[in-house]
Amino acid sequence: MSVQEKIMALDIATPEKTSLPEDMQKYLNVCEEKLGMIPNVISAFCHEPDQFRTFTRFYNEIMFAKTGLTPLEREMIAVVVSSTNHCFYCLTAHGKAVREYSNDPILGEQMVMNYRAAKLSDRHVAMLDFAVKLTEASDKIIEKDREALRVVGFSEKEIWDISNVAAFYNMTNRLAAAVDMQPNAEYHFQNRESPD
Repeated sequence: MSVQEKIMALDIATPEKTSLPEDMQKYLNVCEEKLGMIPNVISAFCHEPDQFRTFTRFYNEIMFAKTGLTPLEREMIAVVVSSTNHCFYCLTAHGKAVREYSNDPILGEQMVMNYRAAKLSDRHVAMLDFAVKLTEASDKIIEKDREALRVVGFSEKEIWDISNVAAFYNMTNRLAAAVDMQPNAEYHFQNRESPD
C-alpha cells in the first residue's frame, strides 16, 4: 500500500523525522511500532513542536485516562461527533478504532453512518445522544441532559469525560476540515474481517 504524499491542503512541509527533537522522534517511533504508521494528524503537527507536544499529550490524557469510560466508549464518542460534523479524517481513523476495540466491523460502520441503527445499551445511547447535542447545539445543554446520563449510571467524573472527549473531537474535526487533512490510507483496510 502506498503512502499518501499530501496530508493536507496547506503547503507546510513536514520535517524529516531525524531533524525533530528527540522526544518527538521517540513519540513517532512508538506510533510506528504500535500502529505500523504515523497518523497524518501527528505528522501535520510536526512543524510546530510545542503544539505537537500539547496536542499529543492532551489526546493521550483524554483518550486513555484511567476513569470509568472504556477506550471503546471514548472512540464511539469520537466517531459520533465526527459523523455529526462530517469529518472524513476522524471518521476514517476512529471508525477503525471502533472496529478494533469492539472486534465488530459492523458496529464500526454503524457508528460512522448512524449510531441509532446499532443495538446499543441505554447507557451508550444516552452517552451518544449527549455528545450529538453538545456538537449540534451546545447552548441548549441543560441539567436535564446531564441528569439523563446519571439515570443510566454515569458518574459526575464520567459526564466530565464524555464532555471532554466530545469537545476535543469538535475541535479536531474543525481543524481537519479547515486544512483538508487526509487520513492515512491504511485505516480504510484495517479491522474489517469478520470475527467468526
